Amino acid sequence: MNPMNRSHIAAALMGAALLLTLNVPAMAQRGTPGSGYGATTPVVQPATADEVKWLQYMREEEKLAGDVYKVLFEKWNLAVFQNIASAEETHFAAIGTLLTRYGIADPAQSAAGVYTDPALNTLYNQMVAKGLQSPQDALEVGVTIEKQDISDLESALKSTDKYDIKRVFTNLMSASHNHLEAFETVCTITAAN
Repeated sequence: MNPMNRSHIAAALMGAALLLTLNVPAMAQRGTPGSGYGATTPVVQPATADEVKWLQYMREEEKLAGDVYKVLFEKWNLAVFQNIASAEETHFAAIGTLLTRYGIADPAQSAAGVYTDPALNTLYNQMVAKGLQSPQDALEVGVTIEKQDISDLESALKSTDKYDIKRVFTNLMSASHNHLEAFETVCTITAAN
């Protein structure tokens, strides 16, 4: 065999081996390309205690946001609440996918305003009570919830090195920044009128 052909074949094999080495663990953690917030492939490593804690907490926090926004939309008929409540359902589902993938118990209750974490029950009641006072108060509740969500997601991101979990938390944080901006914009417009 020609020495030149041998070096091309060796280089090609080395390149293929390197790609497999880099991609197989990442693909196992994140799934197939284009699979949305998360993936449905087998898990390589079990979730750590911190990851379990944050996934369960964020599952309920996303539910809380959606539950509050639905109540406030019913009361004030502001489209921002309906639109963001719909997005929160997508976020809730994304966390649910991770809980399933990692075999973690889902803390979410089916009834609106009911949470496994007692602090979230209290927060829900406080946010709804304030939000029902006026449209401006309702929008301020949206701002408060999204700021808290961003803060919690920043902490949650520090608790993991798993690509799929980081990807979901990063996507949720980006969405929360968008939600915050929407609430602040409508809040400013409403206050000016």
